[in-house]
Amino acid sequence: MSFPKDLWRLSAAEIALGIRNRRFSARAATESALARLAEVNPALNAVVAEMPDEALSAAEAVDTKVTAGEDPGILAGVPVTVKVNVDQKGHATTNGLRIQKDLIAETDTPVVANLRKAGAVIIGRTNTPAFSTRWFTRNGLHGLTKNPRDASLTPGGSSGGAASAVAAGIGAIGHGTDIAGSIRYPAYACGIHGLRPTFGRVPAVNFTSPDRHIGAQIMAVSGPIARTVDDLRLGFEAMSQLDLRDSWYVPAPADRPPLPKKAVLTVAPEGLSVDPAIQDALRDAAGRLRDAGWEVTERPCPPLREMMAIQLILWLADFRRATLPAMEKEGDADALFIFDQLVRHAGGEGFEALMDALQARYRLVREWQMFLADTPLVLLPVSAEPPFPDQLDVQSPEAFDRVAEAQLVQIALPLTGIPAMTVTTGMKGTAPIGVQLAAPRYREDLLFEAGRILEAAGVPSSPVDPAG
Repeated sequence: MSFPKDLWRLSAAEIALGIRNRRFSARAATESALARLAEVNPALNAVVAEMPDEALSAAEAVDTKVTAGEDPGILAGVPVTVKVNVDQKGHATTNGLRIQKDLIAETDTPVVANLRKAGAVIIGRTNTPAFSTRWFTRNGLHGLTKNPRDASLTPGGSSGGAASAVAAGIGAIGHGTDIAGSIRYPAYACGIHGLRPTFGRVPAVNFTSPDRHIGAQIMAVSGPIARTVDDLRLGFEAMSQLDLRDSWYVPAPADRPPLPKKAVLTVAPEGLSVDPAIQDALRDAAGRLRDAGWEVTERPCPPLREMMAIQLILWLADFRRATLPAMEKEGDADALFIFDQLVRHAGGEGFEALMDALQARYRLVREWQMFLADTPLVLLPVSAEPPFPDQLDVQSPEAFDRVAEAQLVQIALPLTGIPAMTVTTGMKGTAPIGVQLAAPRYREDLLFEAGRILEAAGVPSSPVDPAG
């Protein structure tokens, strides 16, 4: 039997269905994805560790299950990528660091194990900035990742490799992590979609370094990046299965009653200067929700700037205690510059400042929960600007300040633990434009419902060829 050579163009849902229905094999889908990787990755450097033999072996195992009439999983044979800052058995958890190039994982992190259980085929590991600390993707070990839509723009970060790969057709779903926009911003910058799940919904712990400090413990998540909202849903369902090895894992609530179709539009939260093209995208998105029967009101959302300030205090508490010695040993100029800028911006320092920040977080989470109880969807900017020129943040302290201000919403929301999703909606020249949706904890279903409405107006879901 002959197979189409362009199976890599299909969505995850289309690939899994085609394999279950025996229209083509998992091996064929994997070979197609590997061929696409070989074709476009040299121009992008999105995937920094390839594993063709492992991928083909996993694909053959899926085909064996299909032939035997067994359930191959919801991601049966779907080619996916995994970020280099999480453990994957037999591979280095580099996190973009030379000092971790030989840190070989002996077991899969739960999110990777869940992808395998769902039948996904891992074809490669994707790039991240050193220490996964930036909205740009460059490091001294793996080099620079480029945006397939415009090489002069950032692909985002820290999951820049994942978003670049998915946008270019290297896998239908990319695994990413997000503590301050590292899933949502790369998806935005590359013109695709990204989900930051509710904190605790996707189990994730690295056994190469299992003891996280407090900021990462209460805000870092893993989640999917994809070209369609339905693929985000599939990726989330696969990633979020039970694994008690993560101390913070929370099973999905059994009873999730219907929520009112009410949304708040906040175009420029707390005085944020938002680019007119993004304002237009937000108002257009609100109009599409109204046309679909939603009640949308434009008004302020609860505080974001105070939450951003608390984020910085938590980051610096973690960095000073656990990360700075490694940063100094690694000697990555970008990471060291970013640390200096964070120190310049952060308010309090020491035990009392940390305790005050955690106490304030308790109040702010309550305020957001009460707000979402009345109006369960919030429509916000992803960033105040279109995707930045690449490496803008390390050009000067003033450039860093511009970037940090534009990223207010991304930095702030993780403090609440609520889910948020980037939906790409259009283009401003060669730069993608999108919007951000936020919902109550454990209500990713609402994000998917609204996201499908907005997706219809966005850029085509087909992969793009790398642009110069």
